[in-house]
Amino acid sequence: MYNKDNVFAKILRGEIPNKTVYSDDNVLAFYDVAPRAKVHVLVIPRGEYTDIFDFTQNAPAAEQTAFWNGVRNTVEKLGLRDNFRTVANTGRGAGQSVMHFHLHIMSDERFVEDF
Repeated sequence: MYNKDNVFAKILRGEIPNKTVYSDDNVLAFYDVAPRAKVHVLVIPRGEYTDIFDFTQNAPAAEQTAFWNGVRNTVEKLGLRDNFRTVANTGRGAGQSVMHFHLHIMSDERFVEDF
């Protein structure tokens, strides 16, 4: 069940400030407050989805397409076309700390080993 009081929901409502990289009607991309790489950006859909399974099963196709377009636009805006990785932790056991679907975009010559 989606918790409307999670930190990303508060960011989307403007209750918590963020350093926005990219924003449109469907996604918000912003710098992670606890980066694990030189560049560490989170991309979140504006819809209420807990994880990648919830998103892919319940978001309309147009919303899913818009999300991935937002990921691409974020990567291009950051100039990372050929030098990035993405991570989507799913579930607390895998390290998902905010139960709002999000994708990490990270880039660095040296990634943090324990990530």
